[in-house]
Amino acid sequence: MWSMDRAVAYLRVSTQRQQRSGLGIEAQRAAIERFAASEGLTLISEYVEAETGKGADALDRRPQLATALAEARAAKCFVLVSKLDRLSRDVAFVAGLMAQRVPFIVAELGRDADPFMLHLFAALAEKERRLISDRTRAALQAKKAAGALLGNPTNLTTAGLIGRRVQASAADQFVTGLYPQLLAVQRSGASSLAEIADGLNERGVRSAKGGKWHRSAVRNLLARAKYCEV
Repeated sequence: MWSMDRAVAYLRVSTQRQQRSGLGIEAQRAAIERFAASEGLTLISEYVEAETGKGADALDRRPQLATALAEARAAKCFVLVSKLDRLSRDVAFVAGLMAQRVPFIVAELGRDADPFMLHLFAALAEKERRLISDRTRAALQAKKAAGALLGNPTNLTTAGLIGRRVQASAADQFVTGLYPQLLAVQRSGASSLAEIADGLNERGVRSAKGGKWHRSAVRNLLARAKYCEV
């Protein structure tokens, strides 16, 4: 019998850079934890992956998903993701996952989304992505035909540089302001990432995104603090 009160959490970002920065992971984790709490579910493990998921061999290039599937199959529980696109927007890939005969629950869609509905939502997402791409290509071709000069590498480079500087400055200020709290937690005996996260949460300290602290966020905080030499 499959257990519907336990789950293996699976989180995915599309680039290694996003994985290192924690971009998107914390939001997915928060959505999964909220859903699990509201449904009375126990998360027995969590797998995080950085992979685009494109192509027929996508599952072969996503070892964390393969491991999550194997654990869920052995534990006879389901895999829980925050949104369907964290699995894939590709209908064929979603169909391949359904063939693994491991039940999936998408927090955004709820428990009632059966395999047929997952296929349907994936098909709609794939169609929407194709339409957006077609419209964008047609608009660019129309502008080019009208003699418009597309793109401005100089402006894009400058804007990107300014944006990165602003983000870096904000991150530095956040770490500097938080450092006394971090130091107090460490002096209280917390040494591991999980212990530091618990210590910050117990003190009511919010992460940069305004949520709870997790190990990945603490890892980023310590790395930034070392970089800032605070």
